[in-house]
Amino acid sequence: MIGETTATRAGASAREEISLDGAWRFRLEGHGDWRTATVPGPWQAEFADLRHSTGKAIYARQLSIPANWQGRELALHFGAVNYFAEVRLDGKTLGTHEGGYLPFEFVVPEGTPAESALEVHVTLPSADVTEYPDFPFGEIPHGKQSWYGPLGGIWQSVRLIARDKRHLPHVAIDADISGEVTFAFQRSAAAAGATIRATIDGVTAETTGNSLKLKLNSPRLWSPEHPNLYTAKLELIAGGAVVDTTTHTFGVRTIETRDGKFYLNGEPLYIRGALDQDYYPEGICTPPSLEFLEDQARKAKHLGLNMLRCHIKVADPRYYEVADRLGLLVWTEIPNVQYFTSAAAQRMRETMEGILARDGNHPSIVTWTIINEDWGTRLVENADHRQWLKDTYDWLKAKDPRRLVVDNSACIPNFHVKTDINDYHYYRSVPERRAEWEKLTQEFADASDWTWTPHGDGERRGDEPLVVSEFGVWGLPHPDQVKTPAGEEPWWAETGSNWGDGAAYPHGIRNRFATYHLQNVFGSFDSFIDKVQWYQFANLKYEIESMRAHAPIQGYVITEMTDVHWEANGLLDINRNPRAFHDRFAEVNNDIVIVPQIEHHAVWSGDSVALKLKVATGGRSVPAGATLTWSVDGQSGRIDVPATAGLSVVDLGTTDIKLDGASRVASIVLKLEAGGQELAKNQIEVSVYAKRSAGPARIAAADAGLAAFARGLGYTVTDAASADLVLTHALDEADIEAMRHGARYLVLADGSVATHRNLRVDQPRAEPPTMPASKERARHLGSETQLPNIGLVLRDGTLWRGDWIANFSWIKRSGVFADLPGGPLLDVSFDRVVPHHVLTGFRSWEYEGLVDAGVVIGWVNKPAATIARRPIGKGAMVVTTFRLTNDAPGSDPVATALFDGLVATTSNLEVD
Repeated sequence: MIGETTATRAGASAREEISLDGAWRFRLEGHGDWRTATVPGPWQAEFADLRHSTGKAIYARQLSIPANWQGRELALHFGAVNYFAEVRLDGKTLGTHEGGYLPFEFVVPEGTPAESALEVHVTLPSADVTEYPDFPFGEIPHGKQSWYGPLGGIWQSVRLIARDKRHLPHVAIDADISGEVTFAFQRSAAAAGATIRATIDGVTAETTGNSLKLKLNSPRLWSPEHPNLYTAKLELIAGGAVVDTTTHTFGVRTIETRDGKFYLNGEPLYIRGALDQDYYPEGICTPPSLEFLEDQARKAKHLGLNMLRCHIKVADPRYYEVADRLGLLVWTEIPNVQYFTSAAAQRMRETMEGILARDGNHPSIVTWTIINEDWGTRLVENADHRQWLKDTYDWLKAKDPRRLVVDNSACIPNFHVKTDINDYHYYRSVPERRAEWEKLTQEFADASDWTWTPHGDGERRGDEPLVVSEFGVWGLPHPDQVKTPAGEEPWWAETGSNWGDGAAYPHGIRNRFATYHLQNVFGSFDSFIDKVQWYQFANLKYEIESMRAHAPIQGYVITEMTDVHWEANGLLDINRNPRAFHDRFAEVNNDIVIVPQIEHHAVWSGDSVALKLKVATGGRSVPAGATLTWSVDGQSGRIDVPATAGLSVVDLGTTDIKLDGASRVASIVLKLEAGGQELAKNQIEVSVYAKRSAGPARIAAADAGLAAFARGLGYTVTDAASADLVLTHALDEADIEAMRHGARYLVLADGSVATHRNLRVDQPRAEPPTMPASKERARHLGSETQLPNIGLVLRDGTLWRGDWIANFSWIKRSGVFADLPGGPLLDVSFDRVVPHHVLTGFRSWEYEGLVDAGVVIGWVNKPAATIARRPIGKGAMVVTTFRLTNDAPGSDPVATALFDGLVATTSNLEVD
């Protein structure tokens, strides 16, 4: 099937070309006089003052035609110009082209002078329909320009081509694994009736028609492990002479689904993919070099990936050529529109036709997506859009039956209507939302109906493979590693403020880190970056293992391969620097994976942990005689693993492992071996807590449940007058009065008692009856309207809930919390206590000494507390949102250790 076209460089039949890349004169209407621009590249990448500009621009340069090219057909070829281009030569229009992603060319008129003035007038529209009535931005395929900024201009290479008028403009190659190769030709008008000769590996066939078949013996199949490519030489023969010669690379492979599974060349395939938005540090959408793309592909393979999902973008053709040559599957997509009109639908179909024409010969491309997340369409409420999507699926399958087609790569609340892959996107971070992740994954593995249209108009076969096609969590790049070549902060650091309620804003991250005194938590900024990258690894590891435990799930796509500007969830940063976990990631992102699972990742010293073990296979199988070994703290064990076919999960049962010793994080190391070879390795961390006894503090608690909990942990529960501290879930006026006179309070503000978005159960003062004009008198709900002047905010429904943009939740590992295992970022052992609320109303200086645990989002934005101290009158209080009373007293080591630390902190508060 499938490949890249290259002109032959020597001989009488050679096409010749001159690159027109380099310096062009450039002017954007309304933005000053002429300046010099470098082609290829969008003007936003080159000129800081035009970074966010749309409009009408002119590119100009001299066109010099070699004298020895006289008598040949000359064509100006443009790789891609965004969005509308009018090409003029000596003031006369050669032609126009609409569409920002695909190649076009115009023939230079005969008799054109050797020296001519070439101009390309480019229009990148805005959303102003009155200014751009023919193609407003919302109705053109534009992809992530609506996220990361506009991309205008000549962003792919330009060249002047000399050729015979008799030539082959295009050939589509379809290769079957039987060895039969079919060519479908387009001829120039002058080439009608000429003979076409095709040669592959010494096998030759000829035709005077527009199609040709040729048979290869024992074809070498293309796959990521063996990216075998063929080169077809095509010669156009007229009058007994070869007048045009081109070469075309292609590969022989099949992709199909059967019984809910993928097969490449008839062999099992498990998709281990990453979303790739195809953005670059300097050129934005223009790759800096072929070598850069090759390096990126090699790093992808080192990470264990076998697929890239090129996201709502038509990439530079070199992207696919590298994937062909180095062996990466590609899932690629039509750039989305924003508003679905008949014109927008037509543009999308024309774009797909152009993609098929340009890229249809690449063996690496195995899947197309029509719509991503219902962007542009409105599937939930518009039956016409659902019908259009089904019709477009049928059209695309008829045009390209050898590839898979996804109708709508879905997320809540949208769905599929007719598709080859039942894929879905969901984001949940761990530990914040571990239970939700597990429930979603179980339901998805069970092929729940929520992935499909509820309107009765879907065409579901029932055996579509299940793929979690977006998931992941943020890490952060080191700012020093994403500086420009001049050593400056990249321009995109000043973007992102409109995303994530401000949490996606990079500029000033070091200043915010210092402002909130996070060096007291992490030691240094460098250490913070290292730890959030390992937090990202821990999330991806957990979620991949969770998916691999479910045999029906046949693949996943991590968000994402690289950071894109402010979006910092890449396996590499935008400059393609590796994360801290680069060399370990393939342990869990591989064909054969050991899947260790523990219900709770914390245990009391001397107790046993119940370790569930599974082995998941992808394209490779586990042979007979394999063994899995585990080891920790000098202990070890051995488990026989049965022969396991590809695309399977074998359950090895539960192994009880006793963990002794001091408080620490214990790593259970796992290895799978067969025939003296290591097939897989992994490890799982368990937080071990030393045995404890209750401290001397005497506790008062009016709440019977809290009193029983404290008593169950061995504390003395007494009346308030003789207690060292009062334990409560919330406060009222009497509690504030008690603190005013010197009482100490520990407030477990876990949301179990209703308050007024603060710590108080009594109503705040209402506004005067004349304000505002509503049926009920409004009440001041700000965190500073009632003592202790602390807001209590439910994380759900806010950026603090923890999903796509990471919540970096931390505890200072000092004082009473110094011996907590792990840290300072919360790990999965905290999943049963992780707060569902955060505390607001703290000033930056309070984070230095009065906040013991908290959270920041994304680029160290939106700080909030989860454990804090505050003086009230002559007394004082400690408040936390950690959920410490969910389990029976003492059953959860994490909850117990936190409670002990909080009691000790509270009882030692200085009061007057």
